[in-house]
Amino acid sequence: MKSLSFLASLSLFPLIFPFAIASDPSPVQDFCVGVNTPADGVFVNGKFCKDPTLATADDFFYTGLNERKDTNNMYGVNVTFANVDNVPGLNTLGISFARADVAVNGQVPPHYHPRASEILGVSEGTLLAGFVSDQRLFTKTLNVGDVFVFPQGVLHFAVNIGDVPAVAFASLNSQNPGTVFIADTVFGSNPPINPDVLATSFQLDSTIIRKLQAIFGPSTETILNF
Repeated sequence: MKSLSFLASLSLFPLIFPFAIASDPSPVQDFCVGVNTPADGVFVNGKFCKDPTLATADDFFYTGLNERKDTNNMYGVNVTFANVDNVPGLNTLGISFARADVAVNGQVPPHYHPRASEILGVSEGTLLAGFVSDQRLFTKTLNVGDVFVFPQGVLHFAVNIGDVPAVAFASLNSQNPGTVFIADTVFGSNPPINPDVLATSFQLDSTIIRKLQAIFGPSTETILNF
């Protein structure tokens, strides 16, 4: 009876704690090329599936990651992100990838991916990469050929500490990992969070909070869109 009770409880675990086992679903077909119109197929993992007989090599193809991008912005960075929206063949495959161009002293500011871990590899220049877990900082200086792993859901960043522009490539284990930038989220919400609330949270004067909200507010140009 005790064994039966244990098995019954175990079978209910996914229903009671669904987020504890959440991840991109494993595909049960070779591919499901994502399209946006229901006339093209059934809805799977946020997209409709194209008729597989109509799929082409272009559905699984992306070009342009060899191109340098303009980094003349407040962060000194430009991220080219390839996910299911511009590579429809990624739908249900649980992967995405990106290129980051980082100017000297530029950075990919602190952020996290709620649905993916990330592996970052440097192909040009030098980056200081790091993440924070339970208030413990893990950092490493990355040169050409080095890689660093960011666990899922942890705050991480990368800074160009070298003398030349840096280029890095990243792979993430979700077709849509999501990206939450800390400053943009906290100080750029629409409508804004009450400055007095943030002043207490960050132990800053409310006038400083208002200045930060003016910098990161929703009217500010979006620089990092990935």
